[in-house]
Amino acid sequence: MKLFDTIPTKRPTTPLLDTLDTPDALRAMSQEQLRAVADELRAYLLYSVGVSGGHFGAGLGVVELTVALHHAFATPHDRLVWDVGHQAYPHKILTGRREAMTGIRRYGGLAAFPRRAESEYDTFGVGHSSTSISAALGMALASRASGEKRRVCAIIGDGALTAGMAFEALAHAGHLDANLLVVLNDNEMSISENVGGMASYLARILVSKPYLSMRENSKKVLSHLPGALELARRTEGHMKGMVSPATLFEEMGFNYVGPIDGHDLEALTLALRSMRDLDGPQFLHVKTRKGRGFLPAESDPIGYHAITKLERPDEANKSDDAKPADQGKPKKKKYCSVFGDWICDMAAGDSRLIGVTPAMREGSDLVRFSKEYADRYYDVAIAEQHAVTLAAGMACEGMKPVVAIYSTFLQRGYDQLIHDVAVQNLDVTFAIDRAGLVGEDGPTHHGSLDLSYLRCVPDMVVLAPADEAECRAMLSAAYQHPGPAAVRYPRGTGPGVQIPAGLEPMPIGVAEQRRQGSKVALLAFGSLNTPAAEVAERLDATHINMRSVKPLDRQAVLDAAREHELLVTLEENVVAGGAGSGINELLFAEGVQVAVLNLGLPDAFVEHGTPAELLRDCGLDVEGIEASIRKRISF
Repeated sequence: MKLFDTIPTKRPTTPLLDTLDTPDALRAMSQEQLRAVADELRAYLLYSVGVSGGHFGAGLGVVELTVALHHAFATPHDRLVWDVGHQAYPHKILTGRREAMTGIRRYGGLAAFPRRAESEYDTFGVGHSSTSISAALGMALASRASGEKRRVCAIIGDGALTAGMAFEALAHAGHLDANLLVVLNDNEMSISENVGGMASYLARILVSKPYLSMRENSKKVLSHLPGALELARRTEGHMKGMVSPATLFEEMGFNYVGPIDGHDLEALTLALRSMRDLDGPQFLHVKTRKGRGFLPAESDPIGYHAITKLERPDEANKSDDAKPADQGKPKKKKYCSVFGDWICDMAAGDSRLIGVTPAMREGSDLVRFSKEYADRYYDVAIAEQHAVTLAAGMACEGMKPVVAIYSTFLQRGYDQLIHDVAVQNLDVTFAIDRAGLVGEDGPTHHGSLDLSYLRCVPDMVVLAPADEAECRAMLSAAYQHPGPAAVRYPRGTGPGVQIPAGLEPMPIGVAEQRRQGSKVALLAFGSLNTPAAEVAERLDATHINMRSVKPLDRQAVLDAAREHELLVTLEENVVAGGAGSGINELLFAEGVQVAVLNLGLPDAFVEHGTPAELLRDCGLDVEGIEASIRKRISF
């Protein structure tokens, strides 16, 4: 295998890979040819992600596994179901999308994750983790019901097996004796430790044709002898359990094989071809290395989980030209960094504060907190439901938990938020990152719904900052509130306002009028206060920063309705059930009649692209907002 220490800036020569517009030809290749394809695939993956940016380490780790899977299975007739999707870049390259990879995650380009509408080889759309086994089991059962002869394989990894949903599916598959193969891509950042040579030797034996033939024939013979079949099963299980982590999966009804070296193509193809045709639930444990073949990523798999695109020489020159104008400007702070500083500062003065996150330590900027307050930091892995109820249990005992979670991932813990936190009115603070349109990761990662699904929960406080200073003050307000409270803030940087050093809370339910105008009042929530300010100047409109989604500043809304011809609500959330709906409900309840224009995200899943491109398409940039208002009222 060829090793790289830099990312190629020129397209590598890939003669074999270039012949593979579909994986069909892989199935006739020799082991030597397959190894050559794997080397070319790794080189092209490095190059293409260097051009586009995107998920990186996980894809490098499954190059050999992806080649072996498409070699062993008759895709797309046989179903490969990828988990998370971080691992699926090599799969996309092998299934007709090679030349489009340099535009992945860009506006109008390939999606960041497998997507059914994009290719027949993408059997199930993903973005969230731990769904592959459930989906693959559903496909296997559907094939059984229809009499269709096909094989189904779920590939799960990158920590996804830590979620309860995966184990629910494993238990169900074992109970049903379904024809399903689960491949665990254990990339040394997941569920098990390195194992020794004896386990690898046993794995080779367990996938050999003589052993599998003997195993199946012995079942037939021993089934006629009372108690013999059960004795043989127990003996085999104990033998496996001594040298491999098989016991759990065997007890769930799976035939466990592994672990095997996930970078040994010959061993992979042997194992997959052998297990593919076995009946009943099969579990293949594959050991890979995240970032395999790219030395910097192998030494820093977290840092190289994803990368931004590399600058080309012409781009670098443009950047250099721009630098003098940028010098002297204060560097804007990311909202997640505002949170990271706040939680450390608050923890310093309150020993009751405990930080909880579902595998988002880096993303939510909890690295410093995890080091300075290690005894008060809990990363529960990819288990959002558990994270929320864990926090509820802590609150029951007088602690003050802060759950740091992305908007899209909180959707998975919604039942727990309602039943375990809100119904009991427990003191849990939710720091909701990535609210609104997050950009290139697309509809599975946009935080489009949180205002709608939080606003309807009784006694829930929901705050949305317009800038970095408000974010810090709102976090303090939510933390001091004696019940469930959420602060939702966007990805990236704010407008660049100065952030106070103190922890003074912002009053809850109190809006701020930023500009007095006539005819039109813009009632803006969170991030859309920035374009609202410019629109207000253009139209001589009143601009109110609403700050609090729930509770609303009732008096500010009623005063605005009395003094203006048109109220315009602005939010980076779906219009349906969102903050604007709260304004409508208040006006209706008070019997106030005034024209209202609700602007927000559409009743559709927004595609991927930069946030600026997506906001423009949704009519939520300055020009779009102004145009919508001018259609409703004359000036």
